[in-house]
Amino acid sequence: MLFFCLLVVMVRVTEESLPGSCRFQESLCDYISDPGFASWTLIHSGHFITVQEQQGKAVLLGPDVEQQQYWSCFRMVYRVIGNASLQVQKRIDGESFDQMLWTAQGPTDGQKIISIDLQSSKQMFKIVIEASLGKENGSTCDFEDAHLCGYTNQWNRFMNWAVGRSYDYSLKNQTGQFMYVDSTEAKGFHEVARLVSPMMTLPMSGCLSFQYQQYQTGEHLFSLFSRDQSGQYQELWRADSPESNDVDWSPEDKVWMPAQVELKAPYPVELVFEVAFNGPHGGFVVLDDISFSAEFCDAGTEPTFDPSIANCDFESGFCQYVQLLDSPLWKRVSVRPNIYSYGDHTTGEGSFLQANSRFSLQGGYVSHLLGPSMAGNQKYCLKFFYSLQGLSATHQDFSVCLKYSDNAKLEQIWSQSERIKNVWIAVELSIDVQKTAQVNFISICKNIWSCGSVGLDDIKVTLGDCSLLASSLPPESHCNFEVGLCGFTQDKDGDSADWIMARGPTPTSYTGPRGDHTTGMGHYLHIEASAMLPSHTARLLSRLLRGTRETQCLVFYYHMYGSGIGQLRVLLQNGQEEDKVLWMSHGEHGISWIRASINYQCDQHYQVVFEATRGASVRGDIAIDDVIFKRGPCSNIYGSAHQISGNNNDIQSIHFK
Repeated sequence: MLFFCLLVVMVRVTEESLPGSCRFQESLCDYISDPGFASWTLIHSGHFITVQEQQGKAVLLGPDVEQQQYWSCFRMVYRVIGNASLQVQKRIDGESFDQMLWTAQGPTDGQKIISIDLQSSKQMFKIVIEASLGKENGSTCDFEDAHLCGYTNQWNRFMNWAVGRSYDYSLKNQTGQFMYVDSTEAKGFHEVARLVSPMMTLPMSGCLSFQYQQYQTGEHLFSLFSRDQSGQYQELWRADSPESNDVDWSPEDKVWMPAQVELKAPYPVELVFEVAFNGPHGGFVVLDDISFSAEFCDAGTEPTFDPSIANCDFESGFCQYVQLLDSPLWKRVSVRPNIYSYGDHTTGEGSFLQANSRFSLQGGYVSHLLGPSMAGNQKYCLKFFYSLQGLSATHQDFSVCLKYSDNAKLEQIWSQSERIKNVWIAVELSIDVQKTAQVNFISICKNIWSCGSVGLDDIKVTLGDCSLLASSLPPESHCNFEVGLCGFTQDKDGDSADWIMARGPTPTSYTGPRGDHTTGMGHYLHIEASAMLPSHTARLLSRLLRGTRETQCLVFYYHMYGSGIGQLRVLLQNGQEEDKVLWMSHGEHGISWIRASINYQCDQHYQVVFEATRGASVRGDIAIDDVIFKRGPCSNIYGSAHQISGNNNDIQSIHFK
């Protein structure tokens, strides 16, 4: 038997319980089971709700939660037995996809608690709890509940955090709980006790507050660290010197010291309260009332540096990128889709930068493209796309360096290794900048006979380590086919062929892409014309989507290169006799990936269908990649970056007949 157990569900902001909080004592509160799935059952004797089925799905819908100006926290006690999974999602009216907040796979060892950070929202939303069976702004943790807000002691043989109880004025003559650690069990020097919070589910920026007491401060060290998903620590705070923080702790004399810590975490971290003792006479440390606010502790605190100033897709200029005056050899070009030259990465029909183009063909040059200054003492993730073009790409030298404000020697952080031509290749670099620096893209050509040209497009800079940012749960509404079909399925009844997942070029020459759109080295879906007959179709169905009266946007990239290209259509299927045609294209469109965007509306459950029809010959492969469902109407600048002009804003257009 498969069994789910939810004991307590709470949504809190500061000390206030929000709609959606429920202990399931006598009822489901305002939660209801979605009638389209299995039902949740209230167990009165145990004060919890459960799902007991052999297979299927159960969806629990919470009440509407009004817009919040502050960060809030969702907490839930749960247990999973058997082959099942549990998800918590956020549902906003008018969106076809729920936002994934948290997921658990497989059975748990007893009861567990999760704490999920809910960012401030301008829109009303619901919490959705989904069980699949078969085949904190101002949220305070006072340690009063048995689950201790999800905090856990990292066990040590001789030194551990424990729960303490004492008279608590805030509880009006009741006994309150706190966490404490003392040195009575220390057997030697450098014994360490660690209290660890749950892993945050969102990037956090604001003020972390807590209360603490300590005795004999000279004999121990009390610190607070953040620990990311790779296990790396960063010290955030350390207890002050004995002169300002030495308060003797005793049951008779309760003096709490307040502490506030500026927290700037660009990706999920967990908090680690650590006490290191020097021996058996190291005293006590007591901890209570941990809270978080999205406002910084000090109103004068410098805000987190916004790295998006370095983003650019070159559609409207050079943004904030500039060239050294003695080497203005990066040119902004636009290539119309054709069978000879690749277009840009952003849309296939837009603009990108090109070094050693036919407009500046010369030997013995070094071109420098400098980005805006980035603040020091930060870790950044730099992502960009480059392509090698021309007669000879094997000797092209392309690299990325850091140029520091003190005019120190350039620091190379990456150099070109791939030699594939006419493919936009993604590069992701984690950069640890200790002082103010600029990113410098450098292209070198020793002579015009030994190098081709290099293209550069879609530069994006974010705070944090690339690998940690990538580890976040991907949005359900975005599929790049790197980890499967993302809920898309083949239409086995309405077509005569299948969409095929591929990597690199397709088997038939002079048709199909050379690589995917996402990274150049990843996966995409295509129809293999050589395995089909003329007029055969392949249909790919999305999962069942929730209808809405609001306009929705579908964005995807398609590739139609080959003399025998047939037709690609996007259809809307909602149970009516005929599918509605949303978009269609036919014939050859060149060797570029091209972006398509579609506005549509449907107020009932529906599916989107990608239908490809094979043309007259085997040179008719059709491919799709990077399918994105977006709320609201499509924008002409979807995904574009800051368009702040720098110098050298000239653009050269390449037109092919």
